[in-house]
This record gives sequence, C-alpha cells and structure tokens, in this order.
Amino acid sequence: MSEKKPIDIDTVDADMAITLGLLTAVEREGQVTQRSLAGELGIALGLANSYLKRAAHKGWIKVQQVPPNRYAYYVTPQGFHEKARLTAEYLSSSLTFFRRAKTQISEALEEFVAQDRRAVVLIGVSELAEIAALCQLQIDVTLIGIVDPDSSKDSFAGLPVVRRMEDLPAGEAYLITDVKKSQATFDAMIARYGTLRVKAPRLLHIRTDKPAARPESP
Repeated sequence: MSEKKPIDIDTVDADMAITLGLLTAVEREGQVTQRSLAGELGIALGLANSYLKRAAHKGWIKVQQVPPNRYAYYVTPQGFHEKARLTAEYLSSSLTFFRRAKTQISEALEEFVAQDRRAVVLIGVSELAEIAALCQLQIDVTLIGIVDPDSSKDSFAGLPVVRRMEDLPAGEAYLITDVKKSQATFDAMIARYGTLRVKAPRLLHIRTDKPAARPESP
C-alpha cells in the first residue's frame, strides 16, 4: 500500500480537494473508517462524516454495513466519473496556482533587486517557499533560508530552516511564504522591518493598510 499523504487544501478549492481525497481513499481501501478518513484528509471527524454522507447521497459511493458495527464503502461508476472530473480540475487549479504564484513571487524578488536588496529570507515553510527557490534560479537574489517557528524541518527546498530569525545570517529583505498565518506573520514582519523590506505575494490576500511600527535598522 502506498504511503498516505494529507491532501493539500491550501492551494486549491477545499471542497474539491476533500471530495477528491475521499473518493481516492475509498477507491484504494474500501473499508475506511470515518476516523481514518478524517486523519488522512486532515479534517475534523464531523466534517469527514458530512462528506461521506454527501458522496453517498449523490451516488458517488455505496455504503454497506459489515459486522461488527463497521461500514464498507465502494466507489460507484458515477463516483469514478466524478473522480476523473475532479482530478482534471485539481490539476488545472494547481497549475494555475503555480503560474500565478511564480509570477507574483518573481515580481516581489525583482522589486528587492531594484532596491539593491539581494539577500532574502523566506518566512514560512510552504509551497510558496518551494516556488521562491525555483524563482531564485532566474533572478539575481540569494535566498538565505527560511524562518518558521512552527516547522520541525531542518531544511526545505534546498534551504536551511530555522525557528528564529537570529539563527540565520542577516537578511536585506523578507518574503512572506507562510500560508497558514500569513496576515499575522506579515504584520509582525512589517512592525519589525518596515514596508520596504517586507513583501508578500498578492494571492495571500494580506491587508496592507495597517500603520506600521518603526522598523529595525538594516
């Protein structure tokens, strides 16, 4: 059996991703439990139950009780058709996200270059950090590393990962790649370093209208 990986619901529509993950899990294992499904998809138990009920109601899966007090789930022909449709849509959404993220991250890095700030620190381990590492190959910047106090990784996308800013060489600019607490992270970085040294991709939908505190000296 292949290793289970949680479905990524940060970069695509959550409903589509959960539904696709559910149909994939049922097709692969059949006798999944609501608890195991919730763990695999990274969602609450009650939400997993709701998605199973909806899939059954739409005719995508068939439910059969197997003793003692267990249920087996089967993907129906209609469910296979829906899974194929969702897979195509998922890939399209992922590619659209990648292109949009690459363009916006490249623009931010180019703005740092225009300011002659070429030593850049990424803030947050995520897919955006991976894309930034790819952008670095085409833009005259140096990514020093990634700061993420919540990450257990020591490296990511070929870059060192640290918990504290002080554990990396001093940066000249900072790019927000945190997708979980992006607004709070952005606000904290702006308060510390100022608006000229901190940027974030527009796709994070960060509010930038808050007054910034006086930044630290470079």
